Amino acid sequence: MCDQSATDTITTYVFDPRSLTHAQAMGDACAVCHVKWPRPRHPLGELPDGPEVYGCDECAGFVAAHTAQGRAHALAAH
Repeated sequence: MCDQSATDTITTYVFDPRSLTHAQAMGDACAVCHVKWPRPRHPLGELPDGPEVYGCDECAGFVAAHTAQGRAHALAAH
């Protein structure tokens, strides 16, 4: 039988701060596409020291769809 606790956890993506611009690391620009307006509001992950990294509406939708697809594949393989 599968260990259900492994599928119940939420994985947070940790961004490498060296791969982000200052604006992206400060939450003033999308961590994926660099757009600054409207200001990104959707958390996409975090930096190693804890602050959240944000994305625009479009990129957040893409990341959510990608994450859901990954979870479906992981559960099917389990």
